Amino acid sequence: MVGKLIRSIFFGNYFVGILAVSLTIEACLQLGLPFPSATYFVLLFISPTVYYTYAYRGAMKLQKPTNLRAKWYADNRTFVKYSQWILFAVSMLLATYLFVKNIDGVLSLPKDYWASIVVILCAGAFYYGLLPRSFLSLNLRNKGWLKAFVIGFVWACCANVLLLIILKIELDINDKDWPLWIWLFVKNWMFCTVNAIMFDIKDYPTDANKDLRTFVVRYGLRATIFYILIPLLVIGLASLLIFAHYRHFHALQLLFNTLPFMATIIVAYSMRKRHKILYYLMVIDGLILFKSICGILGVLTYG
Repeated sequence: MVGKLIRSIFFGNYFVGILAVSLTIEACLQLGLPFPSATYFVLLFISPTVYYTYAYRGAMKLQKPTNLRAKWYADNRTFVKYSQWILFAVSMLLATYLFVKNIDGVLSLPKDYWASIVVILCAGAFYYGLLPRSFLSLNLRNKGWLKAFVIGFVWACCANVLLLIILKIELDINDKDWPLWIWLFVKNWMFCTVNAIMFDIKDYPTDANKDLRTFVVRYGLRATIFYILIPLLVIGLASLLIFAHYRHFHALQLLFNTLPFMATIIVAYSMRKRHKILYYLMVIDGLILFKSICGILGVLTYG
């Protein structure tokens, strides 16, 4: 029973929704901003769950699934199909409610906020090739070298950009601490990009057969770990130390913000060996939750 529940949470992408909420809470606390409405948080949980599950719609049609995750979708195709429609309908209702309730705030959004919304929607649409092929045939999932950076960018936008937009709409709040916001955005972008590159290791055999030139397919497993993942994390850690010095971080703040980088370096080193898919979902995606928790504790402990 517990095993089925765990598989449902991770294979069904509900854990992804938890990550979106946790990153937003972390950003609110680190920026010293108020929380958006509960309605927004519910929408934030549902939307990435539906969005990520969309990628596995083909797995529900497989007669002989090739891996554990595809088998879960094939075995639970009815549940996934109807839950997707229900969650999509609920997300549309919540979005409509937020729009109607905050119509004045939406219509008065500055042009740069609207530009940010367009960029986020385009990145999300291009990632899955959601636009009609007659209009523009572009699927960033098939651009191996770009794939991880797009994923990281979308997640950083989800945690940082959407937060500023919804607070502007609901509470007419402008964040004035741009150096901190920009640093947090870049940190989230690079951290989630590294996370996505590690996740590509799981798909190495499939991507290689499809000639999808991800980093691990292009350079090999060992080179990806030692010459891409770990150097990126060390650079991120160095930037943290520089920013912490600039912002006069308290020792506990620095400690809590350092822990996710150290944990990711350890997990990246462990990727030399193949693991089961739940390892990747629970441990690698779990690093994002761990980062959020550390960021939250850093603020609460310092406060």
